[in-house]
Amino acid sequence: MPLKIAGASLNQTPIDWENNTANIIMAIEEARNQRVEILCLPELCLTGYSCEDLFLSDWLSKTAWEKLSFILKFCQGMIVCVGLPIRIDKHTYNGICVVKNGTILGITLKQNLAKEGVHYEPRWFEPWPSGKVIQHEYYGQTVQFGDLIYESHGIRFGFEICEDAWSAVRPGKRFQQHKVNLIFNPSASHFALGKSAYREKIVVVDGSRDFNCTYVFVNQLGNEAGRMIYDGDVIFGQNGKIIASNRRLSFLNYSLLACNIDFVNPSNSENKIESIEISRNEEFVQAASLALFDYLRKSKAKGFVLSLSGGADSACCAVLVYEMIKRASGELGWNLFWKALDRPNPELMPKTVKEATNHLFACAYQSTQNSSITTTEIAKQLAESIGSQFYEWSVEAEVSSYKSKIESILRRTLTWSEDDISLQNIQARSRSPIVWLLANVNNFILLTTSNRSEGSVGYTTMDGDTSGSLALLVGVDKAFIQQWLLWATTNLNHGSLKVLNSIAPTAELRPPAQNQTDEVDLMPYSVLAKIERMAIFNRKSPKEIFDTMFKDYEPSMIKAWIKKFFHLWASNQWKRERLAPSFHFDDYNIDPRSGCRFPILSGGFKSELKELDDL
Repeated sequence: MPLKIAGASLNQTPIDWENNTANIIMAIEEARNQRVEILCLPELCLTGYSCEDLFLSDWLSKTAWEKLSFILKFCQGMIVCVGLPIRIDKHTYNGICVVKNGTILGITLKQNLAKEGVHYEPRWFEPWPSGKVIQHEYYGQTVQFGDLIYESHGIRFGFEICEDAWSAVRPGKRFQQHKVNLIFNPSASHFALGKSAYREKIVVVDGSRDFNCTYVFVNQLGNEAGRMIYDGDVIFGQNGKIIASNRRLSFLNYSLLACNIDFVNPSNSENKIESIEISRNEEFVQAASLALFDYLRKSKAKGFVLSLSGGADSACCAVLVYEMIKRASGELGWNLFWKALDRPNPELMPKTVKEATNHLFACAYQSTQNSSITTTEIAKQLAESIGSQFYEWSVEAEVSSYKSKIESILRRTLTWSEDDISLQNIQARSRSPIVWLLANVNNFILLTTSNRSEGSVGYTTMDGDTSGSLALLVGVDKAFIQQWLLWATTNLNHGSLKVLNSIAPTAELRPPAQNQTDEVDLMPYSVLAKIERMAIFNRKSPKEIFDTMFKDYEPSMIKAWIKKFFHLWASNQWKRERLAPSFHFDDYNIDPRSGCRFPILSGGFKSELKELDDL
């Protein structure tokens, strides 16, 4: 007889006990309404996955246990699997508590800890030894902990908790020896472009085939704590085949997928495949929209502010904010959308996307004498097309004031021949105080516009274009942004981007007669993206990068570009340390707090770059 199994992704927030328990209870109640017999929830869903150093405290695990005790009474008539931290003898473990009819059957503890890229789990958690089971008195209750196998409804089931499934020695291998029919994978597996298909194959397809079982992957949902995005995947696999999947990157508080599974005759199992393949560009806008929506509502801010320069980066930010409003309101409806943003006055509730954008988004074009008519018009037309508030003012007086004060102190005139970088920087910095003021008086979030390419080489002004509280684009490179804007022009119907797509990127900080462009200052953005990926993601040396790329470019030119990249990378770590929090979109990032860590002071690759001269 088929058994109804369900997984529920949850949009949780670290130590937001009211929100987290409410989402868990709502998912349990929906599962009961659908007559689910076993429900699995995500990893660490009770506390939130991203509690970081709070996991080292005693009180966090104690409070989680108290909240679990409250949830137990809602678990009548089914089995519910809940993720929470477990603190034993001053060590913290990542656990899944299995509850049947309000009684705890046991708590499985995670065996393999994620420690690469954005992951720092060994800082907070201890790995549990494979095969080990203990009985332990836990807050007055004797509980079984460890590498457990459970039996109910005529089947045997167990858990691979997130990283367990990526390990060379998966718990599933032991489960197969013990004829386990069902494996759950409760996860907080962060989003990265293109990752979902790879994860689906490695974890679910291969797991269900290799272990001859039904495999259920259940992921966290949303922008939980500020940087990581979780796609909310719930995926069922049986004997090497995907049989059910839900809608990814949803704006809902939770998403439950239930499926009737026949463990005797798998061909009779229910099929519910709802997700469809999407392009990398569409995946980017979906993830960015969810991240922006959650960041806005969880921060309790009232909207976003952007210094809209008429360039590619700020235009990308503007379109993404508009798309967030369009997509979130489209899925939730205006009532839930407005309520989620904690807007108490229903009379002000918008009825169109442009009206909502005008409520939630302000753009400002801040000119100097080096700004062009072209970028002015691009900014105006884009703001008008999406419906945002739009302001325009000049900061030339501020620039002149700063410049004259320094000239009087130095007793000399600042010139472009001697003071090029300083004169560029003061223009960018002069824009910061007033746009911050606009953000502050409205309680809006100020978006920075720097991208990963510029962050890598420090082609950005501290307290200028890096000024803000959220760095929306630091997770992607400039070459990706450029092609995404071309795609968005047609596929998202943003025709106002056409002129922008036809001009070369420029900071517009030098006099117009100098014809400043970013790629002349640096190198082609496509080349920069390749060098950056090999250096940071693949950890290649300058010589190894040259050996890979020399066939595609003139050797002296590629040498010069590689030298420039490594010199600028090494000398600008201090800037990367000060970047605003950013979303993780790709399979790597340059944020030292959640990605690539590098010393602020170093030898600057002197010996490694000298090798290039000898080639």
